[in-house]
Amino acid sequence: MSARFQSFVVFAEMRTGSNFLEANLNAFDGVACHGEAFNPHFIGYPNNKPVLGVDLATRDADPLKLLAALRDDPAQLSGFRYFHDHDPRVFDAIIEDQTCAKIVLTRNPVESYVSWKIAQETGQWKLTDVKAHKAAKARFDEREFERHLEALQQFQITLLNRLQTTGQTAFYVAYEDLQSVEVMNGLAQYLGVTARLEGLDQKLKKQNPSPISAKVGNYEEMLMALGRMDRFDLTRTPNFEPRRGPNVPSYVAAPTSGLLYLPLRSGPMDRVTAWMAAVDGVAEDALQTKMNQKDLRQWKRQHPGHRSFTVLRHPVARAHDAFCRHILGTGKGSYLQLRKTLMRRYNMPLPENGPDAAYDLAAHRRAFGAFLGFLKGNLSGQTAIRVDPSWCTQAQAITGFSELCLPDQLVREDEMAEALPALARRARCATSAAVSSVPSDIGPFKLADFYDGEIEKQAREAYQRDYMSFGFSDWG
Repeated sequence: MSARFQSFVVFAEMRTGSNFLEANLNAFDGVACHGEAFNPHFIGYPNNKPVLGVDLATRDADPLKLLAALRDDPAQLSGFRYFHDHDPRVFDAIIEDQTCAKIVLTRNPVESYVSWKIAQETGQWKLTDVKAHKAAKARFDEREFERHLEALQQFQITLLNRLQTTGQTAFYVAYEDLQSVEVMNGLAQYLGVTARLEGLDQKLKKQNPSPISAKVGNYEEMLMALGRMDRFDLTRTPNFEPRRGPNVPSYVAAPTSGLLYLPLRSGPMDRVTAWMAAVDGVAEDALQTKMNQKDLRQWKRQHPGHRSFTVLRHPVARAHDAFCRHILGTGKGSYLQLRKTLMRRYNMPLPENGPDAAYDLAAHRRAFGAFLGFLKGNLSGQTAIRVDPSWCTQAQAITGFSELCLPDQLVREDEMAEALPALARRARCATSAAVSSVPSDIGPFKLADFYDGEIEKQAREAYQRDYMSFGFSDWG
């Protein structure tokens, strides 16, 4: 046991080398790393064996019990790996426990993204023998990578800030450091462990040793996409720039008029951007997006009298959009792993392979009602699954905007036809345009086809904050 710490956590992400780091930690006498102990989809490892006597159901009911078991393990210094999308209910307790050693493993986000895409293609997440190696090329998706980067960035910013405000320091390990036995022994010294390694664990092999240009099918397209993004030091996440709590790359700016749209996920973005393009008389792809803070400041200077706005959607309609877009189906945009977890662990009655001929209106209503029930617990911090921006409260999303750019006006979706043209006039736009009246419903059934008082009640229970903050009445 360590005289300095009672437990440890490895803050890492998928495809950062955390399996290899864990293998080397476990090679030290008196040290045990118990995998992804707080992964919302399994406990420790995919075989779901109990960790220190705590099983999956017990952990989900009270994750602090597992945290206590790790801290109080009398036999060894126990720890675990924690990723940004692991159970958020334990994050504060981990950070505040100064007897828990913090190890931060980082990797160039482009490298980790490409490795993740290849693993998805091959189904091979570990390699112990080169004879079993499966080869594939990744296809770079700019929007997907931006979401990947934003999630990593926001978590690293939060982590760094919390360590600073609690007066703690972490042991930082870069992906490249994993091949250094000296660094591994330095980590043992940091943990207060007397054991040392003569050599590194040889079981796991690097899966894709080729240069990144050979691993990406659309490499040139990737280079162009990365060239449009901010310049930052990809290998040093604790100093990640820019620090974008407000999610500036999602903003949409008109090239001529002074209109700036701050989108809320699962809102009527398609109708709003079509209107903005019509006001400026341009194609939608001419609207300025993917800005950084410098771009935003420049745009504001070039557009005196500019007006920023966001559009609020009724919580019921927004939850239905998020459900149909990310949970119901299995196609592009769906959260496949989360979908499986919701079916297996939360008994959500979803069609196995997405809606088919047998999936009728009654089945859709039951599935959506179950999703609203899940949201009630998720938004209250009572589930092991992190709150996704697609269904977080709009009040919380707007609070994020406030770190940099509070919207001048909050427009409600059902008032867009009058409110947006009026906003354009106040921004001194040369022309105006009508807002499309076509609703942006997605999914096999419209909300209006099955909405009733019970659905409204469930939405109110889940989104109490939005109903209170914005005074929403019943959707119907």
